[in-house]
Amino acid sequence: MATFTFHHVSLSVADLDAQRDFYCRAFGLVEEYHVEWPESGMRLAVLSGPGGTRIELTERAGSSPQSFADAYDAAGVQSYSHWGLATADLDAAFAAITSAGAEPVSPPANASRQGTRYAYVKDLEGNLIELIGR
Repeated sequence: MATFTFHHVSLSVADLDAQRDFYCRAFGLVEEYHVEWPESGMRLAVLSGPGGTRIELTERAGSSPQSFADAYDAAGVQSYSHWGLATADLDAAFAAITSAGAEPVSPPANASRQGTRYAYVKDLEGNLIELIGR
């Protein structure tokens, strides 16, 4: 059987420039590369950071938004519901990310799995991000 390692997650966005700036500022990511296809109205940027964190932001003219109030709401639709990121200091990460413009959804709290804590935020366009601390 083949083995796999994580490569990236892709997120469709309305405003590539604003989202790229937010993810770089809030998560310390840097742009690896960007591509534009004017004939199809698409633009793409790949951002990466330490530890293999990588996100592909894709903007397509005329795309339609989808937003969820929280993780339970997102689980009611069969699709990817959030992006989960581990951090060594959940409280500091939550404070920094919300200071960078993320909307708090649920503050740091104990998870049902012993020794684990979590929090949720939304990016500038309402996409859910779970922060996980141990």
